Amino acid sequence: MYAIVEIAGQQFKVSKDLKVYVHRLADKEGDAISFAKVLLLDVDGVVTLGAPAVEGASVEAKVLQHLKGDKVIVFKKKRRKGYKKKNGHRQSLTQIQISGITAPGAAPKKKAAAKKEKEATEE
Repeated sequence: MYAIVEIAGQQFKVSKDLKVYVHRLADKEGDAISFAKVLLLDVDGVVTLGAPAVEGASVEAKVLQHLKGDKVIVFKKKRRKGYKKKNGHRQSLTQIQISGITAPGAAPKKKAAAKKEKEATEE
């Protein structure tokens, strides 16, 4: 089971227990977060496309840590003009771990099963 989800303006292919680096999120370390913008969902070979998102599907994740990425050097030069410009950048990132993918209609099935168990125990 995997899903393509939009997180902080970028699209990621995620599955359960996958660790992903995304642009910095406002949530604290250890927080559980949920992403509702699931663009594609694959459940046992059955692919569901969203238009633009799959209704009722969500991806749950846990924030592991906030960190900074590797330094990227930006160097600009124009030959024979005496122009040189050196600049650096380090992107702020958040590492998240995907804890689960919820397919549309999955939660009501669990509730229905729980109701059936209750009725069976009452009888």
